[in-house]
Amino acid sequence: MSLTRRQKWRIEKIQAERIARANRVADSSDTLDLNTDHAKTGLVITRYGQRLLVECDGELFQCTGRRNIELSVAGDQVLFQPTDNGEGVVTALLERDNSLMRSQKLIAANIDELWLVVAIEPHYQFELIDRYLVVAENANLPINIVVNKIELSDNMDKVKRDFSMYESAGYNVSFLSVKAQTNIADFKTKLNEKAHIFLGQSGVGKSSLINELIPDLNLRVNEISTKSKLGKHTTTSTTLYHIPSGGDLIDSPGVREFQLDELTDKEILSGFKEFKPFIGQCKFRNCAHINEPKCAIKTAVENGEINPIRYQSYLNLIH
Repeated sequence: MSLTRRQKWRIEKIQAERIARANRVADSSDTLDLNTDHAKTGLVITRYGQRLLVECDGELFQCTGRRNIELSVAGDQVLFQPTDNGEGVVTALLERDNSLMRSQKLIAANIDELWLVVAIEPHYQFELIDRYLVVAENANLPINIVVNKIELSDNMDKVKRDFSMYESAGYNVSFLSVKAQTNIADFKTKLNEKAHIFLGQSGVGKSSLINELIPDLNLRVNEISTKSKLGKHTTTSTTLYHIPSGGDLIDSPGVREFQLDELTDKEILSGFKEFKPFIGQCKFRNCAHINEPKCAIKTAVENGEINPIRYQSYLNLIH
């Protein structure tokens, strides 16, 4: 049941009041008795149903959320009130930097970077890559590309030429081999002090890459399962893990593969970020950039300012 405007206003007011109280507590923390149950700020590690696992100062708390606050997900920062036996009650959700949704369902929050993982085998497809990039651009989520399994390529010069169009458009592209340990150390440094999600179709090596980044992942899963009492559900829930070399990984099986979710032609257009300087420069205001005369985007393609493969991908996606 959707909330009325009055109900939404009241929820926002309650959260603002709780955050203000928590800030006052933080400001006077030097004089507090550490044994008192003042509100704490924590990081949501995972959730299943109405239960959440919240991390604070290296300790995990199994929490429930009050009914009058918005649903929180992995990556959220929340205020919670510790109770007994390592449990707690979430009392407010702090403002998000961003969020990732799939089919109108909230998946994760406060993501610094998405990484689209493709591979030499199964061979990468430009149109599929562009689908992911369009979704990320419309969600205002930074996204980069990992080309995995490069040990299988017999022509890396061609592979790098293929992805040069993405680098020219402003995307970071990493060429990796988990099997041969090629460029793995350099890649790990890119993840430091940030929260990441890996996306990509089946078989491209996401699981191998995740296991390389978090060698004791099974132990982490078991620890979280035991603490949260979620059992087998943890493996199908979006969960945040700390990467030993630095940074966090939000592993979300539900978004490893996704479609365009019925984006409009305008949203698809805005998802090609190298097109943006030319949008609005066409002769006709309603130009679809297909067959219209004096189209700025088509002219940019002819002048080499937009890669023709990317332009063709745009045409395929809007049809």
